[in-house]
Amino acid sequence: MKKIGAVVTFFILLFAFAKWGPAVNFNTTTQPKGEPFIVSGEGKVSVTPDIAKVTIGIQENGSSLKTVQNSVNAKSKNLTDTIKKLGVAESDIKTVSYNVYPQYDYNDSVQKITGYQVSTNYEVKVKDFDKVNDVLTAATSSGANTVGAISFEVNEETKSKKLQEAREKAVSVAKEKAQGLAKAAGIALGKVINVSESQSGNEIRPMYATKDMAVGSGTSPVPANIQPGETDITVTISLSYEVR
Repeated sequence: MKKIGAVVTFFILLFAFAKWGPAVNFNTTTQPKGEPFIVSGEGKVSVTPDIAKVTIGIQENGSSLKTVQNSVNAKSKNLTDTIKKLGVAESDIKTVSYNVYPQYDYNDSVQKITGYQVSTNYEVKVKDFDKVNDVLTAATSSGANTVGAISFEVNEETKSKKLQEAREKAVSVAKEKAQGLAKAAGIALGKVINVSESQSGNEIRPMYATKDMAVGSGTSPVPANIQPGETDITVTISLSYEVR
């Protein structure tokens, strides 16, 4: 009877402690059995663009549409011929726009056409990057009076090679991280059961000087100074491991 009374007393005290006693905090970290252990790593490589796309064009105003069109067409031919002489293939010179805008006189009560503006624009792909500056200078010397956006690209072969380098770096970082975390946590890792990838690339922002490049300023065009800079190709790889 004394033993039975002691047991009853113990459970009564345990109940009272659990209900009214101080709270005890427990912090636990678990890796549920059967769920994969996932880590990620980032790989980054820098690449210098080697292809440039230049937008150049000719714009003229005049009272006679036919006269303005003939002038623009003649200057356009001279412009494209000059660019071809620099080694740019005809297939890399593309007309992207041809516009005709009537010019109106709004001073009188009756709307009247006083002239026309004609413009044509080309996108020139320069695959020999050393000739980018030459193309811009020759274009403005040959009649181009508008120079638009200059964008830069990496050829597909180089892009593929650099992308693979970034992948290999990302996988190496992820594996090293997995081994370190597993060792610190006392987890035994099995084989990799899943791999996922995400990519990102920074926009290439060129630095260039265009002082007095436009024709019509009364001075000879100053040679352009184009610097493509570098861009990063970034890959993030996630590895999923079995947990033994």
